[in-house]
Amino acid sequence: MINKIKNNKLLMQIIKFLVVGGIAFIIDYLLLIVCKEVFNIDVLISAAIAFSISVIFNYIFSILWVFSVDKNKSSSSQFVIFFVLSVIGLIITEIIMWIGTSLLNQNYLIIKIIATAVVMVFNFITRKIFLEKKSE
Repeated sequence: MINKIKNNKLLMQIIKFLVVGGIAFIIDYLLLIVCKEVFNIDVLISAAIAFSISVIFNYIFSILWVFSVDKNKSSSSQFVIFFVLSVIGLIITEIIMWIGTSLLNQNYLIIKIIATAVVMVFNFITRKIFLEKKSE
């Protein structure tokens, strides 16, 4: 069973993506709580701060471990692509956080989990399309 998983490139990539994403989520979630509860920063600003910091971790490990990036693209162009996709993910997160906390009056921690799940799917698909080396 384990050898079958190791031989399935896409499945291994998804597992690695989930590990990196899980750690980034923990960083994001804990920073959100610290900003909101310890420093009393507005929930949307806290979400943006936490998300931005977790993106740095996510970028480094996604490029090094998850995706086979195109060596013909410069690292600066890869970072720009990653950054733009991350900003779109942040916008999606902020919209979901605003709808959930302001319009639906739900707990920000629950809404953050929902936002993270949506953005995780967006991130995997878009990073695979725009960052990964195309097979020949």
